[in-house]
Amino acid sequence: MIDGPDAGAAAPGMQAGVRLRITEIFHSLQGETSRVGLPTVFVRLTGCPLRCGYCDTAYAFHGGRMVDLDAVLSEVESFGTPWVTVTGGEPLAQRACLDLLRALCDRGFSVSLETSGALDIAPVDPRVSTILDLKTPGSGESGRNLWGNLEHLDPGDEVKFVLCGEEDYEWARSVLAEHAIATRCPVLFSPSFHDLPPARLAEWILRDRLPVRMQLQMHKQLWGEAQGR
Repeated sequence: MIDGPDAGAAAPGMQAGVRLRITEIFHSLQGETSRVGLPTVFVRLTGCPLRCGYCDTAYAFHGGRMVDLDAVLSEVESFGTPWVTVTGGEPLAQRACLDLLRALCDRGFSVSLETSGALDIAPVDPRVSTILDLKTPGSGESGRNLWGNLEHLDPGDEVKFVLCGEEDYEWARSVLAEHAIATRCPVLFSPSFHDLPPARLAEWILRDRLPVRMQLQMHKQLWGEAQGR
C-alpha cells in the first residue's frame, strides 16, 4: 500500500485535497473483458506490490506524476466517452483510488477496475465493475491471491485468469469448480501473450466444456505492446 504523503488518502466520502500518482491517462479501445471494443478512457495508477512474470506494464511500477483528483476527472471528461477503466500497476495500492472510483461513478461514468486480487475489494464502490485477476502459478504470484475477495463479487463483476500453459489451465479449471465462480459472475480465460498459443487454449476450453469466455488482448492485436494503447 502506498501510504506516505503522496498517497492522496482522504476521509471516506471526502474528495478535497485528494491526489493520486498517475502513470498515464489515455483514450483507446478496451482490449479485454465483456467491454472489449468500446472506446474507453484508461487511468493508469502508479505502483504495484506484485511482480508477475508476464507483466506488460512494469513501467507503471515507479515514477508517475502527482495529480489532483479534480484534474484527473477533468482530463477523463475531455475525451467525451462514458466508459472508464482504472488500472495499474495495482490501482488499489493507492488508497485514494477508492475516492477516484467513487467520483467517476458520481459523474455518471461506467467504470471498471482492473485489480490483481491481492488487495481487498470490499471497499470498492458497488457501482464499479471489478475485474479480478486471479494469479495463476505461472505468474509467480499465486500465493498472493486474497480468496475472500470472491465473496464480494456480484454479476456485474468479472474474474480473469491469465494462463501461461497447461499447468495454469488445470489449476484455473480446479479453482473454477471449487469456488463455483461462474455462478457468481462471468469468467475470462486469457492466454499469456508470449507463452500460450491461443488456439491451444481454445481447444482445451471446448474439450472440457468450461463455462468461460476466452479472450485475446485486442489492443495487442492492433498495436502490439506499445505503451499507452
